[in-house]
Amino acid sequence: MAVKKFLFDLGNVFFDWNPRHVLKEFIPDEKNLDNFLTNIAFPHLDMRCDAGVKIDIAVREAIEKFPEYEKEIKLYYPNHRKMVNGSYQDSIDIFQKIKSQDYPCYVLSNWSDETYDGMEEQYPFLKEFDDKIISGREFLVKPDPKIYQLAASRFNLVPEETLFVDDRKDNIETAIQLGFQTIHLIDPYSIKSEIKKFLVV
Repeated sequence: MAVKKFLFDLGNVFFDWNPRHVLKEFIPDEKNLDNFLTNIAFPHLDMRCDAGVKIDIAVREAIEKFPEYEKEIKLYYPNHRKMVNGSYQDSIDIFQKIKSQDYPCYVLSNWSDETYDGMEEQYPFLKEFDDKIISGREFLVKPDPKIYQLAASRFNLVPEETLFVDDRKDNIETAIQLGFQTIHLIDPYSIKSEIKKFLVV
C-alpha cells in the first residue's frame, strides 16, 4: 500500500544521541560505564523521565537505589544536552524533500519534556513537522502500543498508509504489530535510500 504520511523518531534518526559522548569522561572504565548505562541510566532515568516523571524525582529515587553512583547520577541531566552530538543532515534533507512534496510528517519520540525544552530553538527544522508527540508530555513511552494509537488518533493516521522510522528494534516490532509500514534505521546515513524505496516516483 502506498505511503501517504510519515512518522519519525528523533534520537538516532535525526540526532546523534549517545550518553557515552559525555559519560566516558566521568566513568572511564568501559565495563563500569556499560553497567551504569544498562542498569541505572536507561531504566531509572531515561525511561522514567521519557514517561513524564520529573527529573528531580527520578534522580532522587535513583540515588536512593544506587547510592554508590550518586555523583554520576547527579551529573546525568546537567550534561544531557551534550549527549546530543549534533544532527544528521541526510535525515533533515530527506525530511524536507518529502515535506516539499506535500507528505504530512510527524514525530513520535521518547523524550523528556524537560530535556526537549529548547531543542526547537537550537534545531529549527523541528518546527517544520506537522505535529509531534513527545512522550514526556503524554506519560506514555514507546514501545507501549498506546502511544502509537495516540499518534494514529491525533494525527489521523492510517497505519497501513504510514511509514514509521525508528532506530530501536522493540519500537519497530510494536509498529509492525499495529500495521504500520516501517524502517528499522540501524544506520542513519542510509535514510535517503531507505525512504526512497517507499516513495512513488
